[in-house]
Amino acid sequence: MAIDLSVLDDAPRLLMEATLQPIQGTRFQPTGFPDLGAATYKGPNDVDMLLVESAQSMANRLETVCWDETEDDWVAPLKGLPVVQVIDADGEPLTNSVLEAHRLNSPYILEGKDKSVFDELKAELADMEEGRVDIRKLARTLLRVDTNALLHGVFLAKKDLAGGRLRLPRSLSSFIEAEGVQVAASGGVKNDVVDPRGDTSKGFGNVPFARDEYVAERIVAYFNLDLAQIRNFGMGRTVERFLVAFALYKVQRFLATGLRLRTACDLEVVELAVTRPEAFEVPSLSALEEALPVLVQEMADDGLLRTPPVTTVTYEK
Repeated sequence: MAIDLSVLDDAPRLLMEATLQPIQGTRFQPTGFPDLGAATYKGPNDVDMLLVESAQSMANRLETVCWDETEDDWVAPLKGLPVVQVIDADGEPLTNSVLEAHRLNSPYILEGKDKSVFDELKAELADMEEGRVDIRKLARTLLRVDTNALLHGVFLAKKDLAGGRLRLPRSLSSFIEAEGVQVAASGGVKNDVVDPRGDTSKGFGNVPFARDEYVAERIVAYFNLDLAQIRNFGMGRTVERFLVAFALYKVQRFLATGLRLRTACDLEVVELAVTRPEAFEVPSLSALEEALPVLVQEMADDGLLRTPPVTTVTYEK
């Protein structure tokens, strides 16, 4: 099934909002931060607000739903996309550039004894040691080596790679906020039926605890796709269509399969709306699943992707 993206041709951004609700009951558990706990704050109209999921966490979640942990490969519609796989000295899978915290800049890819990817990047991007960084050249390299980085963004913070100046902002960003929030306080106790007065520092004894969850008038997941940046990569219509379809697939698959954020934060979609440009209608997940393999094959036929698509790096300290 062909997907119609023509409405986006001249738009600088694609903005989407997914209204969410707890799948059961009314309470949910937000993300927490060290020394802070839940991130509550006042909105512009003195509305009590809560950050349910941060931009950093959402970037990870939008990629997790694209990876088949059982097969240790892309999910079916994305097979054939380049990725850097890391194995240990025994040849066992260790990690990869889709799931690593710093993606292609992972120390498991660039800091081990195997310097193959590092040397390749240095050879291709060495002429940017001085002067302006050629974003288009960086984008072409990423498309071929680690395509996902064009949406996720990357910072190759190595002084031997163009002086550590190779940065690409996220093309797709997201976060989840709740408004009109109130604390739903509760608690419990860890019971020790054998020795209730045991040494709690060693895991024995009864341990009472407090627990804060939240209720909200409204929970919204926001998605922002930078169409202008994608066009500025200058890689042609096929790549542009693929990157937009890939981003929309991440969004739709996350909303369909990735909304169990925590044990006590299991959400579902009430409505997905496009706020800019309003005339655009987000293709269904099934339509995107049908379109993506065709676009991946077109890029491969044009020689834009690495063949074979998997680059294997052996990590040894």
